[in-house]
Parts: sequence; C-alpha cells; structure tokens
Amino acid sequence: MCGSVKPGSPAKPEGPAPGSDLTLRHWLQDRLLRGLIWGLLQLPYRWRVPLCGWVMAQIIAPLAGYRRRVRDNLALVLPDLSASEVRRVVRRVPDNVGRTVIEIYSGREFIDRALVQPLTGAGVEALAAAHAAQRPVILVTGHFGNYDASRAALIARGYRVGALYMPMANPYFNAHYVAAISGIGTPLFQRGREGLAAMVRHLRQGGMLGMLVDQHMRHGEELTFFGRPARTALSAAELALKYNALLVPTYAVRQPDGLSFEIIVDPPIPHGTAQDMTQALNDSLEQLVRKHLDQWFWVHRRWKTRPAGPT
Repeated sequence: MCGSVKPGSPAKPEGPAPGSDLTLRHWLQDRLLRGLIWGLLQLPYRWRVPLCGWVMAQIIAPLAGYRRRVRDNLALVLPDLSASEVRRVVRRVPDNVGRTVIEIYSGREFIDRALVQPLTGAGVEALAAAHAAQRPVILVTGHFGNYDASRAALIARGYRVGALYMPMANPYFNAHYVAAISGIGTPLFQRGREGLAAMVRHLRQGGMLGMLVDQHMRHGEELTFFGRPARTALSAAELALKYNALLVPTYAVRQPDGLSFEIIVDPPIPHGTAQDMTQALNDSLEQLVRKHLDQWFWVHRRWKTRPAGPT
C-alpha cells in the first residue's frame, strides 16, 4: 500500500543543492529507470512481469548488495535455515521485488488481475460491515507479495481506500512514482504534515487508510519481529484508537504462477494499548512470512539493533 519498493530511499528533509553531484546522479537514475519501465511496459503483461523480476534478481540485486542483505537478515533471525533454503530465498526475494515494481506501473492490467481474486480470510465480513456503516478502517500490511494488490482489489470493489506513502529521495522520479500509484487508486497522503490534514478528514468521513508498518523506524517503539528487537511505528494503532477505527491486517500472497494473488483479510486486531496492538500486527505478519519466506522484502534493514559480539 504505497510503500518503498520504489527506487531511492525515503526523502530527507533537505534536497541536494542545484548543480550538485547528487542532483546529477538523481537525474541520471531517473532517466535510466523511466527508460527501463517504459521498455517493459511495451511487452505483454505475462512477459513483462517475470522479465522485470529477472532483471531485478540477476542484474540489480547483485550490484545493489541485496543478496548479501538478504543473507545477513536470514542469518540474524533464522540461523538454522538450511543452505539450500537460504539460496532459494536469496534468489526469489529480488525476483518478487522486481515483479512488484512493474505490476504497480501496469495500472489497469494489474487492477484487473487483483479484482478477479476473491477476498479470503476471517476478516472479510467485518471489513464489509465497516464499509457499509462508514466506520473508519486502518488496513495494515507489510512489504510482502505485492502489498498494493490488496488496495487495488478493495478499491475496484468500491471500498474507499486511501494510502499513506513515503516520498523518495530522488525528486525527479518521485512524481513518476506517485502518478503510477495514483493510477491504482486515490486518495494518497504523503507522510508528514502535508498529508496529515487530508488523511484525518478521510478517516473522519468513514474512509479506509492503507499503511505499511514493517520497516525500521528510528523513533518507533522497540517491539519484536522474528524474536529480535525491531523498532516499529505505533501510528497505525494510535490512529485506530483515536478515530475508533478497525485495525485490520491484509495481505496479498503471490501464487505459484507468479502473476496472481490470494487476497487475505485477517480479523480486526482488538483495541488495547498501541504497543500491544502493534505487536499483534508484527506477529500477524511474521506468521505469514514464515509460510512464504521468499515473499517478504528481506532487502530492507529491518533490524538495526544487532546482538553484541563476543567480548
């Protein structure tokens, strides 16, 4: 739901000075990425999606250091994983990331595929009831499968789903990306003051808000994920408590054909403390990731708190 598979890291408070080397690199990156995406979009959907996965896995991942990061994360939280399974996950994770990127840029074709997938899970009826009653809902997912497939499927069914997104560090490419995710559905709310007022209005009017909460947040609460300390934002739970909204985990599990998804809507997380509710979200995602290790974005630096070495 408008997360950060897109190229570039989250935006920093101040952009590069005009004429700086960073500005030039951002401009070149923008030209390269737009050209690659444009070329892939000329191909039939059934070809472009696996091809983008291959490009990410075989070309970009080695250059960007993604393979090593996946191995490091697996070694930290799943040290007993077999060598063959590590190799499989290292190979498949960037492939899924690449597929996700081009799917998001595929607009109507991606939406049509998400729409034909049935909604499954014990939370489907609760979500439909909240929609009918115009009760606000916070939909929470992780960087798993294709996280925007849930949003696409719900919007296509008439649900009023807005999404929170993080602008990219590359100002040239950011507008290109925002246009792509807008094609899946609106409204979109930029993380920070600019999007806060509109987001609050949307919730007060009974809308739904999609959020991702599985990245390291420096000022987040130190909860656990895969048994390790993981700083996690409490904002989804805090919004649910403040606006009496349902807090609903939802996921899109990529199917063996690599092109379709199972859209899962879990039961709402019971209201309690923001910490307990957010830990329940972490636990929900962890349970699913353990079933599909190759579909979570292990390329993220999720665990910044590392165990101390031997003294």
